[in-house]
Amino acid sequence: MQFKSFLIVVKDIDKSKRFYKDLFGLDVVIDYDGNVVLSCGIALQQKDIWNKFTGKDIIQPNNSCELYFEEENLEKFITKLEQLYPNTQYVNRLMTHSWGQKVVRFYDLDGNLIEVGTPM
Repeated sequence: MQFKSFLIVVKDIDKSKRFYKDLFGLDVVIDYDGNVVLSCGIALQQKDIWNKFTGKDIIQPNNSCELYFEEENLEKFITKLEQLYPNTQYVNRLMTHSWGQKVVRFYDLDGNLIEVGTPM
């Protein structure tokens, strides 16, 4: 068995593709009408498809897991985030953990939690 991807549910697949491209440089590798795989392996699925397949609704924002990215120049990333997506909802703004790593946590357009930190 092999782990293939992490799927997140989104309300608007086109806005989400643009969000992940704008901020993280992720490209669409596969696009199957509401089901998208991005270049890092994250999969996006349109909310109505999720509801149809599972019969379950989603709860957002979601704090049970997060997408984790690393960025050398975190301050530059935060400037880009605030310019492109000024209404971003933060869990915590730029902070430094006791072990020296700088991080920022925020929600994507659909309430999926994202952490961006300096490399460990």
